[in-house]
Amino acid sequence: MTQNDSDLARIKELIDIMKDNDLVEVQIEHGDDKILLKRSVPGHAVTAVPIISPHISAMPGMAGAGQIQMAGTQGGAILDERLVEIKSPLVGTFYARPSPDSEPYVEVGSQVNPQTVVCMVEAMKVMNEIKAEMSGTIVKIMVTSGQAVEYGQVLFKVKPE
Repeated sequence: MTQNDSDLARIKELIDIMKDNDLVEVQIEHGDDKILLKRSVPGHAVTAVPIISPHISAMPGMAGAGQIQMAGTQGGAILDERLVEIKSPLVGTFYARPSPDSEPYVEVGSQVNPQTVVCMVEAMKVMNEIKAEMSGTIVKIMVTSGQAVEYGQVLFKVKPE
């Protein structure tokens, strides 16, 4: 077995470990050698869920889940929206900013596209970029920075384009 075959076998082993532990990214450094493995998790990061509610929250300026109050309409007419949830693809700690003194990745009202990084989830000392994987507008942020998140937990609600 050649060195390349051995390296390839090790990389395949790392990929299997990533899949078994639901890891999105692994970076390994050994001397001058570096390897960064990233994978997408189809069907886990973004799930379309229709959210419909017949009432607006009693708090001024707060729309009920899945609703947006249209400005300039009489009687607070409600536009029924189908929101998409961006869920955590792994267990870890949610971070809304790249560093404590930086601007957040996204805020309510931010436009996102499939490649937009919306947050980081730290798992086992590895920072995993979570991308929107869709185009739309952030309507609600469901967690706070530094909060522990579970696999499949809703992080953001997005109005798709």
